[in-house]
Amino acid sequence: MSNKQKIIKTEVEWREQLTPMQYHVAREKGTERAFTGEYWDSKEPGIYRCIGCGEPLFNSTSKFDSGCGWPSFTAPLEAEAVTEIDDNTNNIHRTEVTCSRCGSHLGHVFPDGPAPTGLRYCINSASVDLTKTK
Repeated sequence: MSNKQKIIKTEVEWREQLTPMQYHVAREKGTERAFTGEYWDSKEPGIYRCIGCGEPLFNSTSKFDSGCGWPSFTAPLEAEAVTEIDDNTNNIHRTEVTCSRCGSHLGHVFPDGPAPTGLRYCINSASVDLTKTK
């Protein structure tokens, strides 16, 4: 990942590229309501890519039903694909997950997932696009 060029765009360019919901989540660190996103219950095989730059982030094989209402994964495709940042918004300590290439907000990671990692990457559907495989 480190050899890939970072994606830098103006806010105008982001607004032209993304839908209002995608912009709100990816660029303003918003969230979609639980159980409303396109992929929260998807069982389609494929690769989840960043909505901002197309970077491959998560494989459907690491997706699981956490019951939280957002797509949940045990691990990213590659550790370098995402950046984890301390988030103390609203006096709640969490770990934010962003795309390492373009900085888009994806969601948060929590230490309450299943084996093998024990992690739950709770990702907004609005932050990703599924490239389906057979």
